[in-house]
Amino acid sequence: MHFDQRTQRALREVGLETEDLRAASEAVVEAVEADAAALEAFFDAHETVYSDMDMAHSSADYPEHTVDYLDLTTHADEMRGWLRFDSWGVYVEDGRILEDDHVELTLGPTIHDRVRFAPDRETLR
Repeated sequence: MHFDQRTQRALREVGLETEDLRAASEAVVEAVEADAAALEAFFDAHETVYSDMDMAHSSADYPEHTVDYLDLTTHADEMRGWLRFDSWGVYVEDGRILEDDHVELTLGPTIHDRVRFAPDRETLR
């Protein structure tokens, strides 16, 4: 179970039993795994994506990126991995699927920001 002891105690105080906590924990794990698979599928499906990332070497409002791969691993409620473009890559700490066929990732060192990616610039406007 991935809930810390304080969270478990608080959930028990509002009436959840150990089995409820176990079921909730398993649901969170399954949701994180499903999101990771959907995020990887998004990047697999698009050879080129656009982002709202501020990039020093780009004057575009929504820079273009040629996708190589996104590789994610999960553990309980954590998602981490590596996003590789044609000439550079970045550590990924979390991600989620957004409406309108685009995604948001938390990018680690060198970027340190949440960044949205879409198959076209119009989606990001």
